[in-house]
Amino acid sequence: MNADFWRGKRVLLTGHTGFKGSWMSLWLQSMGANVVGYALAPPTQPSLFEEARVAEGMISVIGDIRDLTALQAVFAEHRPEIVFHMAAQPLVRYSYAEPVETYATNVMGTVNLLEAVRMSPGIKAVVNITTDKCYENREWVWAYRENEPMGGYDPYSSSKGCAELVTSAYRSSYFNALQYDKHGVALATVRAGNVIGGGDWALDRLIPDILSAFEQGRTVNIRNPNSVRPWQHVLEPLRGYLTLAERLYQDGAAFAEGWNFGPNEDDAKPVGWIVEKMSALWGEGAVWQNDGGEHPHEATYLKLDISKVRARLGWQPALRLEAALQMIIEWSKQRQAGADVRSLTMAQIQSYQNINN
Repeated sequence: MNADFWRGKRVLLTGHTGFKGSWMSLWLQSMGANVVGYALAPPTQPSLFEEARVAEGMISVIGDIRDLTALQAVFAEHRPEIVFHMAAQPLVRYSYAEPVETYATNVMGTVNLLEAVRMSPGIKAVVNITTDKCYENREWVWAYRENEPMGGYDPYSSSKGCAELVTSAYRSSYFNALQYDKHGVALATVRAGNVIGGGDWALDRLIPDILSAFEQGRTVNIRNPNSVRPWQHVLEPLRGYLTLAERLYQDGAAFAEGWNFGPNEDDAKPVGWIVEKMSALWGEGAVWQNDGGEHPHEATYLKLDISKVRARLGWQPALRLEAALQMIIEWSKQRQAGADVRSLTMAQIQSYQNINN
């Protein structure tokens, strides 16, 4: 990734008020990009977006990805060169309760985003962020590759598989690589692992649940201690998205396809390992127990194969999982002690960038 590339670039980011979008917005701001965000109001209280004053360094538009007319107006006014699509309903358990909202946001929201791109001149690179859960999960121990079938047991996973299929259809129909000289748009999708980091307060997510309990001196209830996930610090896939966007911008349709960004295979750990390690890093007062109750179905095994990004983009993880957990504990304890959250988050971004320079 080349930080100088982003200086002055016009970037539109949907979902900028969410956890992942807030980290991305701050990183783009730090590199001098001209960032416009389009999203609903922050989905949690508290939120990283508000605590880190993310809106201070960008144009923030509060709007619904399901509103095509409003979205097109933002594209027309700000004329982005690069688009990152993160706006989504991102929670598996919530999708069981609200399947219509989940499909409307994740499927038709993607259609609306791609329609806005199709009608807007000057866009060169589009990165649609989906999820590792877009793959048809067969509960096997092997890592999923980019050419595996799309699928999904639950509404969230299914909706993201659908978003991948929508993107593929738009790429074939309107942004075909063979006609790149005519349309000039390079469209890719990216699938990350379980993204973790400071400032995530989403419901029913492991790391926020652990930290909330530790901070309040409560026992953590763990649903599925044996479930294996490809955990990675939020900055890892974001660096991948930024690297890919640079290549799409500079090299066109040669990189317009699907990409996995995950951790090293030995950092795909069980939930029980995560909570044990975080308990040790937190110290006094960190206690957990297995919640033996009944819960909606969630996959047991899920890993991503990252051979393709290593070989073709030269991207690979920079942090081991234990170091990522240490960053999260440090972020949380410094916030708890009254640190300025914007400065704290920017400092972790800068420290991470220094690793990769």
